[in-house]
Amino acid sequence: MPLPADTDATTPKYLRDKYAIVGVGETTYTRGSGKTTRAMGTFAVRAAMQDAGLKPGDIDGMLSYSGNDSTPSPFLAGDLGIRLNFFMDVNGGGSSTEALIGIAIGIMEAGMCKCVAIFRSMNGYSQVRIGGTGARSAAPVNGDALHSRAYGWQSAGQMFAPTFMRHMYEYGTKPEQVAMVKVVHSEHASNNPKAFYKKRYTVDDVINSRMICKPLHLLDCCVETDNATCIIVTRTERARDLRHTPALIRGVVGRCSKPRTDMHYQHGPISRVAGYYAKDILWPNSGVGPEDIDAVGAYDAFTFTSMLQLEDYGFCKKGEGGEYVSSGITRLGGKRPQNTSGGHLCEGYTHGMNMVIENVRQLRHDADDYCPIGPDGKRQHTFDYREGGCRQVRNIEVTANLGWANPMTGSAMVMRRG
Repeated sequence: MPLPADTDATTPKYLRDKYAIVGVGETTYTRGSGKTTRAMGTFAVRAAMQDAGLKPGDIDGMLSYSGNDSTPSPFLAGDLGIRLNFFMDVNGGGSSTEALIGIAIGIMEAGMCKCVAIFRSMNGYSQVRIGGTGARSAAPVNGDALHSRAYGWQSAGQMFAPTFMRHMYEYGTKPEQVAMVKVVHSEHASNNPKAFYKKRYTVDDVINSRMICKPLHLLDCCVETDNATCIIVTRTERARDLRHTPALIRGVVGRCSKPRTDMHYQHGPISRVAGYYAKDILWPNSGVGPEDIDAVGAYDAFTFTSMLQLEDYGFCKKGEGGEYVSSGITRLGGKRPQNTSGGHLCEGYTHGMNMVIENVRQLRHDADDYCPIGPDGKRQHTFDYREGGCRQVRNIEVTANLGWANPMTGSAMVMRRG
Protein backbone atom coordinates (compact mmCIF):
# COMPACT_ATOMS: atom_id res chain seq x y z
CA MET A 1 0.00 0.00 0.00
CA PRO A 2 1.21 3.58 -0.55
CA LEU A 3 2.36 5.26 2.65
CA PRO A 4 0.54 8.34 3.94
CA ALA A 5 2.38 11.65 4.05
CA ASP A 6 4.33 12.48 7.20
CA THR A 7 2.26 15.12 8.94
CA ASP A 8 2.89 14.73 12.65
CA ALA A 9 5.74 17.05 13.59
CA THR A 10 5.94 15.62 17.11
CA THR A 11 7.20 12.18 16.02
CA PRO A 12 10.82 11.22 15.22
CA LYS A 13 10.34 11.35 11.47
CA TYR A 14 14.06 11.74 10.90
CA LEU A 15 14.55 8.06 11.85
CA ARG A 16 11.94 6.72 9.43
CA ASP A 17 13.66 4.74 6.68
CA LYS A 18 17.10 5.91 7.89
CA TYR A 19 18.14 2.38 8.84
CA ALA A 20 17.54 -0.94 7.12
CA ILE A 21 17.92 -4.68 7.48
CA VAL A 22 20.39 -5.71 4.79
CA GLY A 23 21.25 -9.31 5.60
CA VAL A 24 19.51 -12.32 7.15
CA GLY A 25 20.70 -15.84 7.86
CA GLU A 26 19.78 -18.95 9.78
CA THR A 27 20.65 -22.57 10.40
CA THR A 28 18.18 -25.36 9.78
CA TYR A 29 15.35 -25.71 12.29
CA THR A 30 15.93 -29.08 13.88
CA ARG A 31 15.75 -31.16 17.05
CA GLY A 32 19.05 -32.56 18.18
CA SER A 33 21.43 -30.22 16.38
CA GLY A 34 24.51 -31.96 17.76
CA LYS A 35 26.22 -28.55 17.69
CA THR A 36 27.09 -25.91 20.24
CA THR A 37 25.31 -22.57 20.23
CA ARG A 38 28.70 -21.06 19.37
CA ALA A 39 28.98 -23.13 16.21
CA MET A 40 25.38 -22.48 15.18
CA GLY A 41 25.60 -18.75 15.95
CA THR A 42 28.78 -18.39 13.92
CA PHE A 43 27.08 -20.14 10.98
CA ALA A 44 24.02 -17.85 11.15
CA VAL A 45 26.01 -14.62 11.37
CA ARG A 46 28.26 -15.69 8.49
CA ALA A 47 25.20 -16.62 6.42
CA ALA A 48 23.71 -13.16 7.03
CA MET A 49 27.00 -11.51 6.05
CA GLN A 50 27.09 -13.50 2.82
CA ASP A 51 23.44 -12.64 2.19
CA ALA A 52 24.24 -8.93 2.48
CA GLY A 53 27.58 -9.11 0.69
CA LEU A 54 29.52 -7.90 3.73
CA LYS A 55 33.03 -8.78 4.94
CA PRO A 56 34.11 -9.14 8.59
CA GLY A 57 35.63 -5.66 8.55
CA ASP A 58 32.27 -4.17 7.57
CA ILE A 59 30.63 -5.13 10.88
CA ASP A 60 31.63 -3.49 14.15
CA GLY A 61 28.59 -4.01 16.39
CA MET A 62 26.93 -7.14 17.73
CA LEU A 63 23.86 -7.73 19.88
CA SER A 64 22.19 -10.93 21.04
CA TYR A 65 19.44 -12.37 23.16
CA SER A 66 21.58 -14.53 25.41
CA GLY A 67 19.04 -16.33 27.59
CA ASN A 68 19.50 -19.98 28.53
CA ASP A 69 22.37 -21.56 26.57
CA SER A 70 23.51 -18.95 24.06
CA THR A 71 27.09 -17.76 23.44
CA PRO A 72 28.45 -14.22 24.09
CA SER A 73 28.82 -11.88 21.12
CA PRO A 74 32.62 -11.40 21.40
CA PHE A 75 33.17 -15.17 21.03
CA LEU A 76 31.28 -15.27 17.75
CA ALA A 77 32.91 -12.07 16.55
CA GLY A 78 36.37 -13.49 17.22
CA ASP A 79 35.56 -16.70 15.37
CA LEU A 80 34.50 -14.64 12.34
CA GLY A 81 37.36 -12.14 12.38
CA ILE A 82 35.10 -9.25 13.45
CA ARG A 83 36.46 -6.58 15.80
CA LEU A 84 33.66 -4.95 17.76
CA ASN A 85 33.27 -1.30 18.70
CA PHE A 86 30.06 -2.13 20.58
CA PHE A 87 28.46 -5.32 21.86
CA MET A 88 25.69 -6.24 24.27
CA ASP A 89 24.09 -9.56 25.22
CA VAL A 90 20.70 -9.20 26.84
CA ASN A 91 18.03 -11.42 28.40
CA GLY A 92 14.39 -10.64 27.93
CA GLY A 93 12.18 -13.20 26.23
CA GLY A 94 10.41 -13.00 22.93
CA SER A 95 10.22 -9.21 22.87
CA SER A 96 13.99 -9.09 22.39
CA THR A 97 14.18 -9.11 18.59
CA GLU A 98 12.48 -5.81 17.80
CA ALA A 99 13.96 -4.21 20.92
CA LEU A 100 17.48 -5.18 19.83
CA ILE A 101 16.84 -3.68 16.39
CA GLY A 102 15.85 -0.45 18.15
CA ILE A 103 19.03 -0.57 20.24
CA ALA A 104 21.07 -1.14 17.09
CA ILE A 105 19.58 2.00 15.57
CA GLY A 106 20.30 3.94 18.75
CA ILE A 107 23.95 2.98 19.01
CA MET A 108 24.55 3.72 15.34
CA GLU A 109 22.73 7.04 15.66
CA ALA A 110 25.02 7.82 18.61
CA GLY A 111 28.06 7.10 16.44
CA MET A 112 29.26 4.11 18.47
CA CYS A 113 29.36 1.75 15.49
CA LYS A 114 28.28 1.58 11.86
CA CYS A 115 26.87 -1.90 11.19
CA VAL A 116 25.28 -4.29 13.70
CA ALA A 117 24.73 -8.05 13.57
CA ILE A 118 21.94 -9.28 15.86
CA PHE A 119 21.80 -13.01 16.56
CA ARG A 120 19.99 -15.62 18.63
CA SER A 121 21.47 -19.11 19.03
CA MET A 122 19.66 -21.74 21.06
CA ASN A 123 19.41 -25.48 21.48
CA GLY A 124 15.83 -24.92 22.52
CA TYR A 125 14.85 -28.57 22.25
CA SER A 126 17.92 -30.70 22.95
CA GLN A 127 19.42 -28.58 25.74
CA VAL A 128 17.59 -25.86 27.72
CA ARG A 129 13.84 -26.10 27.23
CA ILE A 130 11.78 -23.20 28.50
CA GLY A 131 9.39 -25.36 30.52
CA GLY A 132 12.28 -26.65 32.65
CA THR A 133 12.77 -30.05 31.00
CA GLY A 134 15.40 -31.30 28.58
CA ALA A 135 19.05 -32.28 28.88
CA ARG A 136 19.66 -29.19 31.01
CA SER A 137 16.93 -27.66 33.11
CA ALA A 138 16.07 -23.97 33.08
CA ALA A 139 17.28 -21.49 35.68
CA PRO A 140 16.58 -22.09 39.38
CA VAL A 141 13.75 -20.31 41.15
CA ASN A 142 15.00 -16.76 41.53
CA GLY A 143 14.34 -13.31 40.06
CA ASP A 144 11.03 -13.16 38.18
CA ALA A 145 10.35 -16.82 38.96
CA LEU A 146 9.73 -15.91 42.60
CA HIS A 147 6.54 -14.17 41.42
CA SER A 148 5.32 -16.98 39.18
CA ARG A 149 6.42 -20.49 40.07
CA ALA A 150 4.94 -20.23 43.55
CA TYR A 151 1.55 -20.11 41.80
CA GLY A 152 2.26 -23.09 39.57
CA TRP A 153 3.34 -21.00 36.60
CA GLN A 154 6.31 -23.12 35.63
CA SER A 155 5.89 -22.84 31.87
CA ALA A 156 4.87 -20.13 29.44
CA GLY A 157 1.58 -21.93 28.75
CA GLN A 158 0.67 -21.99 32.43
CA MET A 159 1.56 -18.32 32.81
CA PHE A 160 -0.26 -17.03 29.71
CA ALA A 161 -3.39 -19.22 29.74
CA PRO A 162 -5.38 -17.05 32.20
CA THR A 163 -5.28 -14.19 29.68
CA PHE A 164 -6.92 -16.38 27.05
CA MET A 165 -9.39 -17.84 29.56
CA ARG A 166 -10.48 -14.35 30.52
CA HIS A 167 -10.87 -13.39 26.85
CA MET A 168 -13.13 -16.40 26.32
CA TYR A 169 -15.20 -15.39 29.34
CA GLU A 170 -15.50 -11.72 28.41
CA TYR A 171 -16.07 -12.01 24.66
CA GLY A 172 -17.30 -15.54 24.02
CA THR A 173 -14.22 -16.46 22.00
CA LYS A 174 -14.20 -20.12 20.99
CA PRO A 175 -11.18 -22.45 20.94
CA GLU A 176 -12.27 -23.47 17.44
CA GLN A 177 -11.85 -19.88 16.24
CA VAL A 178 -8.35 -19.54 17.68
CA ALA A 179 -7.38 -22.98 16.34
CA MET A 180 -7.57 -21.37 12.88
CA VAL A 181 -4.28 -19.60 13.69
CA LYS A 182 -2.57 -23.01 13.67
CA VAL A 183 -4.46 -24.07 10.57
CA VAL A 184 -3.41 -20.97 8.59
CA HIS A 185 0.20 -21.03 9.77
CA SER A 186 0.44 -24.72 8.87
CA GLU A 187 -0.82 -23.93 5.37
CA HIS A 188 1.98 -21.39 5.00
CA ALA A 189 4.58 -23.79 6.44
CA SER A 190 3.59 -26.45 3.89
CA ASN A 191 5.09 -24.14 1.25
CA ASN A 192 8.28 -23.54 3.26
CA PRO A 193 11.19 -25.94 2.64
CA LYS A 194 12.79 -24.89 5.96
CA ALA A 195 9.75 -25.48 8.20
CA PHE A 196 10.07 -28.15 10.88
CA TYR A 197 6.38 -29.04 10.58
CA LYS A 198 5.09 -29.01 7.00
CA LYS A 199 1.82 -30.85 7.59
CA ARG A 200 -1.42 -28.95 7.03
CA TYR A 201 -3.67 -29.21 10.08
CA THR A 202 -7.42 -28.82 10.52
CA VAL A 203 -9.42 -27.25 13.33
CA ASP A 204 -10.41 -30.75 14.44
CA ASP A 205 -6.74 -31.75 14.57
CA VAL A 206 -6.04 -28.89 16.96
CA ILE A 207 -9.09 -29.33 19.18
CA ASN A 208 -8.63 -33.09 19.42
CA SER A 209 -4.93 -32.93 20.29
CA ARG A 210 -4.18 -33.61 23.94
CA MET A 211 -4.74 -30.90 26.50
CA ILE A 212 -1.55 -29.29 27.84
CA CYS A 213 -2.85 -26.47 30.02
CA LYS A 214 -6.50 -25.49 29.78
CA PRO A 215 -7.53 -24.19 27.28
CA LEU A 216 -4.29 -24.94 25.36
CA HIS A 217 -4.08 -28.14 23.35
CA LEU A 218 -0.79 -29.55 22.10
CA LEU A 219 -1.27 -28.06 18.63
CA ASP A 220 -2.04 -24.64 20.12
CA CYS A 221 1.61 -24.57 21.25
CA CYS A 222 4.73 -23.68 19.27
CA VAL A 223 7.35 -26.16 18.15
CA GLU A 224 10.59 -26.35 20.16
CA THR A 225 13.71 -26.40 17.97
CA ASP A 226 17.49 -26.03 17.92
CA ASN A 227 18.57 -23.19 15.65
CA ALA A 228 20.46 -19.93 15.21
CA THR A 229 19.32 -16.82 13.38
CA CYS A 230 20.88 -13.47 12.46
CA ILE A 231 19.78 -10.03 11.22
CA ILE A 232 22.18 -7.28 10.07
CA VAL A 233 21.22 -3.61 10.41
CA THR A 234 22.97 -0.56 8.96
CA ARG A 235 22.22 2.87 7.52
CA THR A 236 20.01 2.92 4.45
CA GLU A 237 22.51 5.06 2.53
CA ARG A 238 24.99 2.22 2.94
CA ALA A 239 22.39 -0.43 2.22
CA ARG A 240 21.87 0.84 -1.31
CA ASP A 241 25.30 -0.53 -2.26
CA LEU A 242 24.66 -4.02 -0.93
CA ARG A 243 23.29 -7.18 -2.48
CA HIS A 244 19.53 -7.01 -1.94
CA THR A 245 16.65 -4.57 -1.90
CA PRO A 246 16.81 -3.31 1.71
CA ALA A 247 13.97 -3.63 4.21
CA LEU A 248 13.66 -0.06 5.51
CA ILE A 249 12.80 0.33 9.19
CA ARG A 250 9.93 2.78 9.67
CA GLY A 251 9.51 2.54 13.43
CA VAL A 252 10.27 0.33 16.44
CA VAL A 253 8.83 -0.24 19.91
CA GLY A 254 11.10 -1.96 22.42
CA ARG A 255 9.80 -3.77 25.48
CA CYS A 256 6.75 -1.69 26.16
CA SER A 257 4.93 -3.00 29.23
CA LYS A 258 1.67 -2.92 31.11
CA PRO A 259 1.54 -0.92 34.37
CA ARG A 260 2.71 -3.99 36.27
CA THR A 261 5.00 -6.76 35.09
CA ASP A 262 5.55 -8.67 38.34
CA MET A 263 1.90 -9.71 38.59
CA HIS A 264 0.14 -8.13 35.65
CA TYR A 265 -3.16 -9.82 36.44
CA GLN A 266 -3.52 -7.35 39.30
CA HIS A 267 -3.95 -4.58 36.73
CA GLY A 268 -6.84 -5.21 34.36
CA PRO A 269 -8.22 -5.86 31.99
CA ILE A 270 -6.67 -9.30 32.24
CA SER A 271 -7.35 -9.91 28.54
CA ARG A 272 -5.33 -6.81 27.56
CA VAL A 273 -1.72 -7.25 26.44
CA ALA A 274 1.17 -4.80 26.10
CA GLY A 275 0.33 -4.07 22.48
CA TYR A 276 -2.48 -1.84 23.76
CA TYR A 277 0.19 0.60 24.93
CA ALA A 278 2.80 -0.17 22.26
CA LYS A 279 0.45 0.82 19.43
CA ASP A 280 0.56 4.42 20.61
CA ILE A 281 4.29 4.43 19.90
CA LEU A 282 4.45 2.14 16.86
CA TRP A 283 1.91 3.75 14.54
CA PRO A 284 2.80 7.44 15.11
CA ASN A 285 6.54 6.72 14.89
CA SER A 286 6.07 4.68 11.72
CA GLY A 287 3.68 7.09 10.04
CA VAL A 288 1.32 4.23 9.17
CA GLY A 289 -1.61 2.42 10.73
CA PRO A 290 -2.92 -1.15 10.75
CA GLU A 291 -4.82 -0.51 7.52
CA ASP A 292 -1.52 0.17 5.70
CA ILE A 293 0.06 -3.19 6.58
CA ASP A 294 0.28 -5.82 3.85
CA ALA A 295 1.58 -8.71 5.98
CA VAL A 296 2.09 -9.35 9.70
CA GLY A 297 4.53 -11.41 11.71
CA ALA A 298 2.59 -11.84 14.98
CA TYR A 299 4.39 -13.74 17.73
CA ASP A 300 2.77 -17.16 17.95
CA ALA A 301 4.21 -18.90 20.97
CA PHE A 302 0.59 -20.08 21.19
CA THR A 303 -2.33 -19.66 18.84
CA PHE A 304 -3.99 -17.07 21.07
CA THR A 305 -0.93 -14.81 21.46
CA SER A 306 -1.29 -13.77 17.82
CA MET A 307 -5.00 -13.11 18.24
CA LEU A 308 -4.57 -10.95 21.34
CA GLN A 309 -1.90 -8.81 19.70
CA LEU A 310 -3.94 -8.27 16.54
CA GLU A 311 -6.71 -6.86 18.71
CA ASP A 312 -4.61 -4.58 20.87
CA TYR A 313 -2.54 -3.22 17.97
CA GLY A 314 -5.82 -2.26 16.29
CA PHE A 315 -6.12 -4.72 13.41
CA CYS A 316 -9.59 -5.50 14.71
CA LYS A 317 -11.76 -4.37 17.61
CA LYS A 318 -11.25 -5.77 21.08
CA GLY A 319 -13.23 -8.95 21.45
CA GLU A 320 -13.37 -9.58 17.69
CA GLY A 321 -10.03 -11.39 17.46
CA GLY A 322 -11.60 -14.83 17.23
CA GLU A 323 -13.72 -13.77 14.28
CA TYR A 324 -10.74 -11.99 12.68
CA VAL A 325 -8.32 -14.93 12.75
CA SER A 326 -10.97 -17.40 11.61
CA SER A 327 -12.20 -15.24 8.73
CA GLY A 328 -9.45 -16.10 6.23
CA ILE A 329 -7.97 -12.60 6.23
CA THR A 330 -4.61 -13.91 7.53
CA ARG A 331 -4.22 -16.58 4.83
CA LEU A 332 -1.92 -16.22 1.86
CA GLY A 333 -4.21 -14.69 -0.72
CA GLY A 334 -6.19 -12.94 2.02
CA LYS A 335 -6.14 -9.23 2.73
CA ARG A 336 -3.37 -9.39 5.36
CA PRO A 337 -1.39 -12.66 5.46
CA GLN A 338 0.24 -13.53 8.77
CA ASN A 339 3.35 -15.57 9.62
CA THR A 340 3.90 -16.61 6.03
CA SER A 341 6.78 -18.94 6.96
CA GLY A 342 4.65 -20.87 9.45
CA GLY A 343 6.01 -18.89 12.40
CA HIS A 344 6.76 -20.42 15.77
CA LEU A 345 3.85 -22.81 15.52
CA CYS A 346 5.30 -24.61 12.49
CA GLU A 347 8.63 -23.30 11.13
CA GLY A 348 10.70 -23.14 14.32
CA TYR A 349 10.95 -21.32 17.64
CA THR A 350 13.46 -18.44 17.60
CA HIS A 351 12.08 -15.79 19.98
CA GLY A 352 10.76 -13.82 17.02
CA MET A 353 13.86 -13.71 14.82
CA ASN A 354 12.49 -15.96 12.08
CA MET A 355 9.37 -13.82 11.65
CA VAL A 356 11.49 -10.71 11.05
CA ILE A 357 13.68 -12.70 8.63
CA GLU A 358 10.56 -13.83 6.79
CA ASN A 359 9.21 -10.29 6.44
CA VAL A 360 12.58 -9.10 5.13
CA ARG A 361 12.47 -11.77 2.42
CA GLN A 362 8.86 -10.95 1.66
CA LEU A 363 9.76 -7.28 1.19
CA ARG A 364 12.54 -8.30 -1.19
CA HIS A 365 9.85 -10.23 -3.11
CA ASP A 366 12.07 -13.26 -2.61
CA ALA A 367 10.38 -15.68 -0.20
CA ASP A 368 12.07 -19.08 -0.41
CA ASP A 369 9.33 -21.54 -1.36
CA TYR A 370 8.76 -24.29 -3.94
CA CYS A 371 8.36 -21.98 -6.94
CA PRO A 372 10.74 -22.63 -9.87
CA ILE A 373 14.01 -20.78 -10.32
CA GLY A 374 14.16 -18.81 -13.59
CA PRO A 375 17.10 -18.44 -16.02
CA ASP A 376 18.15 -15.27 -14.17
CA GLY A 377 18.59 -17.28 -10.96
CA LYS A 378 15.57 -15.64 -9.32
CA ARG A 379 12.52 -17.45 -8.05
CA GLN A 380 9.53 -17.18 -10.37
CA HIS A 381 6.63 -16.81 -7.95
CA THR A 382 3.36 -18.31 -9.16
CA PHE A 383 1.14 -17.00 -6.32
CA ASP A 384 -0.44 -20.45 -6.26
CA TYR A 385 -0.76 -21.05 -2.53
CA ARG A 386 -1.78 -24.69 -2.66
CA GLU A 387 0.35 -27.18 -0.73
CA GLY A 388 3.91 -27.40 -1.97
CA GLY A 389 3.65 -24.14 -3.89
CA CYS A 390 4.21 -20.42 -3.39
CA ARG A 391 4.23 -18.30 -0.26
CA GLN A 392 5.24 -14.92 -1.65
CA VAL A 393 2.72 -12.15 -0.89
CA ARG A 394 1.80 -10.36 -4.11
CA ASN A 395 2.84 -6.67 -4.33
CA ILE A 396 3.88 -6.49 -0.68
CA GLU A 397 5.24 -3.09 0.40
CA VAL A 398 4.74 -2.67 4.18
CA THR A 399 5.00 -5.22 7.03
CA ALA A 400 4.58 -5.28 10.79
CA ASN A 401 6.23 -7.52 13.37
CA LEU A 402 4.51 -7.86 16.74
CA GLY A 403 6.89 -9.28 19.35
CA TRP A 404 5.77 -10.85 22.61
CA ALA A 405 7.58 -11.77 25.80
CA ASN A 406 4.41 -12.36 27.83
CA PRO A 407 1.01 -10.63 28.17
CA MET A 408 2.60 -7.68 29.97
CA THR A 409 5.63 -7.00 27.74
CA GLY A 410 5.96 -6.61 23.99
CA SER A 411 7.96 -5.07 21.15
CA ALA A 412 7.04 -4.25 17.56
CA MET A 413 8.41 -2.94 14.26
CA VAL A 414 7.21 -1.67 10.90
CA MET A 415 9.30 -2.12 7.73
CA ARG A 416 8.79 -1.20 4.11
CA ARG A 417 10.33 -2.23 0.82
CA GLY A 418 13.30 -0.04 -0.12
